[in-house]
Amino acid sequence: IAATRLTIPQANRNKAIQKEGFKTPDLIIFEARHGKHGLFIELKVESPFKKNGVELLKNDHIEAQAATMELLIHRGYECWFSWTYEMTIKIIDNYLK
Repeated sequence: IAATRLTIPQANRNKAIQKEGFKTPDLIIFEARHGKHGLFIELKVESPFKKNGVELLKNDHIEAQAATMELLIHRGYECWFSWTYEMTIKIIDNYLK
């Protein structure tokens, strides 16, 4: 989660294992269901969408995360942004049904 504080060695290790241009989502479930290879959820404190609920906010970080999610979707994974506990539980429950 973005609010997590990492020590300098942890931050350096985290940066070293990240692929350039690939923003690993926060929550990953490697369980194949419904023809998908797994579930990825990007956790947010608030909605990453504009008021219309469709367009993403203009933000380089969010746009990079969305690009990673699109790549994962095209590779057979299910991906979601989530910004409430209840929403996250619903996404997981629906996926694992």
